[in-house]
Amino acid sequence: MEENFKKRNEGKDLIKRYESHKENKEAFYFSTDEYEHIIHHYLEHSNYRKALKAINFALDQHPYAAEFMILKAQTYSSLEEYGIAVQLLEEASNLNPGDGDIYLIKGNIHIMQGKHEEALECFHKALEFNQDKDEIHFSIGLAYQNIADYKGAIKYFKLSLEENLNNESALYELAYCLDVVGELDKSISYYQEFIDKDPYSEYAWYNLGIIYNKLEKYEESINAYEYCIAIDEKYSSAFYNMGNSLMMLKKNELALDAFKTTLELEGPTPEIYFSIGSVYENIEQYDLAIRYFRKATKLDQFYDEAWYCTGICLGHQDKWYEAVHFFNKALKLSIENADYWMALAKAEYKVGNTISSIDAYDEASQLSPKNADIWKDWSKIYFEQGDFEQAIGILSDGINEIPDDSSLYYLNVVYYIESGKYKTAFGFLEKGLYLDYEGHTLLYDYFPNLETQKALYKIIQQYK
Repeated sequence: MEENFKKRNEGKDLIKRYESHKENKEAFYFSTDEYEHIIHHYLEHSNYRKALKAINFALDQHPYAAEFMILKAQTYSSLEEYGIAVQLLEEASNLNPGDGDIYLIKGNIHIMQGKHEEALECFHKALEFNQDKDEIHFSIGLAYQNIADYKGAIKYFKLSLEENLNNESALYELAYCLDVVGELDKSISYYQEFIDKDPYSEYAWYNLGIIYNKLEKYEESINAYEYCIAIDEKYSSAFYNMGNSLMMLKKNELALDAFKTTLELEGPTPEIYFSIGSVYENIEQYDLAIRYFRKATKLDQFYDEAWYCTGICLGHQDKWYEAVHFFNKALKLSIENADYWMALAKAEYKVGNTISSIDAYDEASQLSPKNADIWKDWSKIYFEQGDFEQAIGILSDGINEIPDDSSLYYLNVVYYIESGKYKTAFGFLEKGLYLDYEGHTLLYDYFPNLETQKALYKIIQQYK
C-alpha cells in the first residue's frame, strides 16, 4: 500500500513538472516511460487535445519510438478522425513492421468505420505477430458478429476462450451469438467443460447463469449465480441477475435481498432502483414501489418504463388522475409503445375522459393490432354505454386482425345477445367453440343469471 501511495505521488509530481515546464516555455526532456505516463494520464481523463500535445513533444524527442505514433493514432481515433489514425498506424508499421498491436488497433478502427472486410484482414495479419491471441480472436469474433455471421463469431469467441478462459467479454458475446442461432441448449455442456477445467472461474459460472436464465431454467440459473458469488462475493452483476431469476420464480423477498445487495456494492443506478420498485409492485406495496420508481427517474429522467410503472401503481391505488400524468410522461419518451397507450386509455376512461380514452385505444390498436385485449377493452367502452353497434364494429376490426383469437368471438356473442340478435350470436359462438372450446366460460361472467347460464350451457353442449 505504501509503495502504491509513493507511485501515485511520483505520478502527480511528473504531471506537475511537465505542465510547469510547458506553461513557462522552458526547455525540458522526459524519457519514453515518463512521456507514456503523462500521455496516459490525459487519455484517462478524456483530455485528448492535451494528450496530442504531449505526444508531439514525445515524438520530437524520441522520433523513432513507434509507441508514440500508436498512441497518437488511438487519440485521433477517440476524436473520430479515423483517416488520420490509419495513416499514423501505417507510419508506425514502417518504423516497427513486426508489431502486431498496430494491425489490431488498425482493425478496430476499421470496425468503427464499418469497414469489416478490411478489419478482418488486419486482425488476421496481427495473428502472425502476436503471441497473446485471445484479444485478436475476440476482435475477429466481433467483426463477424457485426456482419451478422454468427457462426463465424462463435468460432472465434471459442478460440479466444481457449487462450483465456476468463475473458468475460468473450463469454458474454458467445452466449449472445449462441442465443441468436438457437444453440443455447447445446452451449450448456460447452460452459460445463470450462467449469470442469477451472471450477473457480466466476465468469464461467456467471455466464452459465445467464444461459439458464434465457432458457427459462431459473432454478439452475440461481444455482450458477450462487457459485459465482461464492467465488467472488462482490460480483454485483451476479446478485442483480439472480434477483431477476428469483422474481421470475415469484420469490420476491429473496429477489429484494439480491437487488439491495447490488445497490450496496454498485451504488445507486436507475436500473437497480427500478428493479427494487418492481419487486415492491409485485408484493403490492405500491407506495414503496412508487418511491423507488421515482428514484429511478430522478437519476434518469428518460427512463420511460419507470414513469409507466409509477402510473400502474397509482392505478392500483385508484389514483387515476395522477396515473394519467405519469402515463403521458412515459408516452413523451416512447410514443410508439402500445402498452403505454393502452394504460393511458384505461386511466382516461376511469376519470371520465371517454373521448381521450377512445383516441388512446385507437393509437394502441394501430401500433399493436394483434393484441386482442386492446380491441376487447376498447369495445367495452361502447358496450357499457349501450352502443352495441359500435362495440360490435370494434370487435369486427379486431377479428379481421386476429381471426384465430376465440375470446373476440365469445365477446361478440355477448354483444349480439344483448342487442337481441340471437341467431348471429350463435354463429359467433360456434366459431369460438371451434377455436377454443374451454374459452366459453368467460360468457358466464357476462350472464350471472342462472337461467341464462343453463340455456347457454345446453347450446354449448350440443356443439361439443
